[in-house]
Amino acid sequence: MFQAALVATHHNPVLKPFADRLRKAGKPHKVIITAVARKLVTIANALCKSRQSWAAQIT
Repeated sequence: MFQAALVATHHNPVLKPFADRLRKAGKPHKVIITAVARKLVTIANALCKSRQSWAAQIT
């Protein structure tokens, strides 16, 4: 999950702004990666439960 979260903080159009917001708030690197990993698990769980595939929705 660490590697997936690390990549998501740089390339995922939904999770990158989330990580940037935490970074701007002065959070340590490990806290940011852990928060992104937790969010990835939540997203994956919701997608499995609803039997949908990932579709980034940028608002």
